[in-house]
Amino acid sequence: MKRIVLTGGIGSGKSVVARVLRVMGYRVYDTDAAAKRLMNGDELVKQQLVEAFGRETFAADGSLDRGHLAKIVFADEQARLRLNGIVHPAVKRDLAQWALAREQAGDVAVFAETALPRTSGLDRVSDGVWHVTAPDEVRVERVMRRNGMTAEQVMARIEAQRGEQGVAEGEQTVVNDNREAIMPQIVKLLRGVTGGELESKRDKSIY
Repeated sequence: MKRIVLTGGIGSGKSVVARVLRVMGYRVYDTDAAAKRLMNGDELVKQQLVEAFGRETFAADGSLDRGHLAKIVFADEQARLRLNGIVHPAVKRDLAQWALAREQAGDVAVFAETALPRTSGLDRVSDGVWHVTAPDEVRVERVMRRNGMTAEQVMARIEAQRGEQGVAEGEQTVVNDNREAIMPQIVKLLRGVTGGELESKRDKSIY
């Protein structure tokens, strides 16, 4: 079974590609959703967060106080690194267990969706990396329309993610610029991953 990292910066359309893959019958692991689940529900992770950031990290009902945590990590680079050092290994362990289960179920390829392939280290433990890309002006327009952010705010996010999104040798790209169709690109890349055999649990006519 092949393990592929699916990545892309804010506004690139990464989530669109993830949805297409799911419709085609492929399993996509959402690292953001997994991180939230683990921070709220994994006892070891919760203990580590309390030790690192105080009991105020969790509300009286046991749920994560994201505002408290955000105030700490956004103001202190070392705190952000401590948080990454807790959450990223937990996500990698959870992903490994999930991938093993999918392999045992007979999947030929699975995907891990993340905006942080380098920081998380997932690029080093995968069989390939797909970068979803789009011109900056397209990304800015998308995010402004979706989130109500200003162009300056969006560009600041884009610049902050440049290091994560550089395409290394051997990595692949999917251009999602509202002009070039993404489906033929995805199908071509999937054939490279699966050796020409596309896996579909749904409608084969889309191929």
